[in-house]
Amino acid sequence: MFGEAEIVVPAELAALHQKYSGESGQAWISALPALAAMCIDRWQLQIDGESAFGAVALIIPVARRDGSRAVLKLQPVDDETGGEPTALRAWAGRGAVRLLEHEPGSGAMLLERLDAARDLTVVEDDLAAARIIAELLDQLNSVPAPAGMRRLSDIAAAILAEVPDAVRLAGDADERRLLSQCAARLAAMITDPIEDRLLHWDLHYFNVLSTLDGSQRWTAIDPKPLSGDSGFELMPALWNRWEDLIRTGDPSRALLRRFDVMTEVLALDRPRAATWTLARVLQNAVWDLVRFNEPQIQSSQRTIAEILIDKRA
Repeated sequence: MFGEAEIVVPAELAALHQKYSGESGQAWISALPALAAMCIDRWQLQIDGESAFGAVALIIPVARRDGSRAVLKLQPVDDETGGEPTALRAWAGRGAVRLLEHEPGSGAMLLERLDAARDLTVVEDDLAAARIIAELLDQLNSVPAPAGMRRLSDIAAAILAEVPDAVRLAGDADERRLLSQCAARLAAMITDPIEDRLLHWDLHYFNVLSTLDGSQRWTAIDPKPLSGDSGFELMPALWNRWEDLIRTGDPSRALLRRFDVMTEVLALDRPRAATWTLARVLQNAVWDLVRFNEPQIQSSQRTIAEILIDKRA
């Protein structure tokens, strides 16, 4: 019946919240079945398939009273997730998944259902897939950021503030030198005005799904929205599907082809876009070295930085 539900929280999702959020993560997981039941009752939904999950959210496929299919997305509200409903409203289904309902107190969202089995990894040509991402970003970034959205300038300042710790913890002298070079480039650039485009921040190949309406339009999901410069958007599409770059036998050339396609579609200044991509290397280094106590930055991140510093200085 509509409005009735029995929710089982996946053990893997519970483990992720325990790992990254400790007691607060455990508390959220404990409250999750009741939250799901409340939303299903409030919006008169019926569970319509197996639940899925990512690093943070639980996704429950549901049917609405009118027979239309949707998904219930449940995730903690924090700095990264809090702006998602506002961004989805601003995009209004143009390039991004459509928001159907939102419960502000919990952050729960009812979203249009997309084809979870068809993401951009089904496009075998990774360069063609990167072009699709760039075309989506061009559409998404054309929207001015709503008032109150997190600002890229603040994110950049926070990254730079943690760079000394990251450099100190880096594994070798070349890695420390690379991080210092990235930081110098970013510090010099953020003195310039930063645009106020509405950014997705995490648009990679798994965060683009096909619609179910027969048109098979590619649609962005799971934004971590920011107000800022479109050059900050490139890194996920450069970094993911890394094995496709390796298989070419010349990953440097293949990476630059992705970079060139994306900057061309988005009409970006290439040195500026390169510097914003180096900022993402710094951000990932801070997360790995400082927050998660990794012994070194990921080799793919290091390679991207080396290539862009060498070719785009």
